[in-house]
Amino acid sequence: MREEEDELRASHLSELKCPIARTVGAIGDPWALMILRELYLGSRRFDQFQGQLRAPTALLSARLKELELIGIIKKQRYQARPARYDYRLTSKGIDLWPLMIALKHWGDRWGGWAKTSPAALRHKTCGSATGLQFTCECCGKPLTAFEVELEQRPPMANERHNLDALNKTRNQEKARRRRQGP
Repeated sequence: MREEEDELRASHLSELKCPIARTVGAIGDPWALMILRELYLGSRRFDQFQGQLRAPTALLSARLKELELIGIIKKQRYQARPARYDYRLTSKGIDLWPLMIALKHWGDRWGGWAKTSPAALRHKTCGSATGLQFTCECCGKPLTAFEVELEQRPPMANERHNLDALNKTRNQEKARRRRQGP
């Protein structure tokens, strides 16, 4: 049990067998999310990110490197001397768009604006305002949080079972030590 406990303790979110945990492990840092926002709004260069985010230079540089390392953005040189780069979303980064829209939707509802959000989504093709809506891929009906369930397949279910067992063992050990006293 000790070896298994060490293995699970050493796990990082991005190594868990859960797609949500892996996503949070990859981009759950607030600065990473804000960089993604800026990329979706059209910022491409370091000074644009820094101007909009007011992030410390070292922190911004580190987050850009992390996003590049995991393949969410790519760096492209636009000037040779001095070397200057811009940043672009990769396919992997573009696939985060629904997450960003979900964050906007939540912020619209719970961000403290009395009536109107300070930002709106507009469909470029027809010009109409649009929002976040999930629909069933099969029947096309709108979905709410209580109309779907996350089916845990064996890798995720087994990992969660192991974590539950580990927590049960830890709690039993804590209770035993409390009964024994100091």
